[in-house]
Amino acid sequence: MKYYFAPMEGITGYLYRQVYQELFAGIDKYFTPFIVPHTIKGLNSREKNDILPEHNEGINLVPQILTNQAEDFIRVAKTLQSYGYEEVNLNLGCPSKTVVSKKKGSGFLEEPRRLDVFLSEIFEGLDMEISVKTRIGISEPEEFGPLMEIYNRYPIKELIIHPRVQTDYYKNHANWEAFSQGLSVSKNPVCYNGDLFTAEDFEKWKACFPSVDCVMLGRGLIANPGLIRKIRDGKDISKAELKLFHDRLCEAYQSLKIGDRNVLFKMKELWYYMIFLFADHKKQEKKIKKAQNMTAYQAAVEELFAQCSLMEHGGYLKG
Repeated sequence: MKYYFAPMEGITGYLYRQVYQELFAGIDKYFTPFIVPHTIKGLNSREKNDILPEHNEGINLVPQILTNQAEDFIRVAKTLQSYGYEEVNLNLGCPSKTVVSKKKGSGFLEEPRRLDVFLSEIFEGLDMEISVKTRIGISEPEEFGPLMEIYNRYPIKELIIHPRVQTDYYKNHANWEAFSQGLSVSKNPVCYNGDLFTAEDFEKWKACFPSVDCVMLGRGLIANPGLIRKIRDGKDISKAELKLFHDRLCEAYQSLKIGDRNVLFKMKELWYYMIFLFADHKKQEKKIKKAQNMTAYQAAVEELFAQCSLMEHGGYLKG
């Protein structure tokens, strides 16, 4: 089984990847948070820092691009190719209203003819591998059939299917029936993504799709950095491992000299997911959220680890 780390804006940047890879490993491929082509040529400083080879040593990284303009995709892909990247990923999955309103991300799925032309142009214009991360449509699962016909016209490196429609955002359940239909007709390798938050979730999914040898994990892996090891050999993450991961990551953000406020924002965003590993965490969670400086934040985190136990089957819980 191959395990991919889904891109999550604001979380899975190069520092997160470095710390994760050092302490846990187990990831066959990471994907960057999406790059949006700019009117000026080249990458901005944040994007460049994220994809620099020296920031991703020992990491198999695939940059993800968000656009509906073939010339922009090709331009950015060639820039990434100059850094040594051999694969880029097209984002057709982002459900954000601001993205969808511009017919990008999953919003591009609303214009299948235009998408077909786009794919034709980028495959013709690039001599590198292209993978695609897609949803199954805008509002109805029935849209996925015609979309699969389009995808099957092109030599897609991997088709990563998140079986929700755009209007689902991240609510409701991942549509395994739609995934099964896509899997049955795909001429390209398929990777599954969606709602695998615990080892138990994975086992249920694997029982239904034993032939699929690739999964992309996102929220579940953010919540439990030890999830892949739990899936593989049943070993739970320990408090010591989780605390070390937290401390190393916090120190890495502080090394950027971005100010305590920005470090706190990044760490609190992480706790939105990781807090679900802890039993009876409400009091400490509130203290973490209210912390206005690093001293108060660190005290709240220390209290959480000292007073709350890790749950045996803990994992991300959808709101």
